[in-house]
Amino acid sequence: MNAIELLKDDHQKVLKMLDEITDTTERAVKTRTDLLAKIEAELKVHTTLEEEDFYPAYKQAGGKDESKMFHEAVEEHRAVEKLVLPDLLKTKPDSLEFSGRVKVLKELLEHHIEEEETEMFKDAAELLSKEQLNDLGERMAVKQKRLKAQG
Repeated sequence: MNAIELLKDDHQKVLKMLDEITDTTERAVKTRTDLLAKIEAELKVHTTLEEEDFYPAYKQAGGKDESKMFHEAVEEHRAVEKLVLPDLLKTKPDSLEFSGRVKVLKELLEHHIEEEETEMFKDAAELLSKEQLNDLGERMAVKQKRLKAQG
């Protein structure tokens, strides 16, 4: 599996969970709590893979535009990890605030994923050879397995 396919698979998993959590009501406390924990765990592993492996390879292969996109993507991760997610984790799952914050998280991640898939990944597929993407994907898959096992 190449690096882009691995990241796209992760995106689909997270988007599916975000759809599930936004479809819940204030009464679904356990479902919301469980889904949020899964989303948080998935995002932690995913952003680690992107920031430590994929983004640096992309930035190194590219020029000024790729460097700019690299920094924008890292900043979007920071906004989710340091601002939106911590607030959401402190919000009561049976509240309307929770629903609103989940919607904001979903919109931020949908925007981020769309940019990555339509711009960054397309660009990376031209900048990096199939062999480079496969090697990177293999390393990322091993790391992903290890990170998920550490939980």
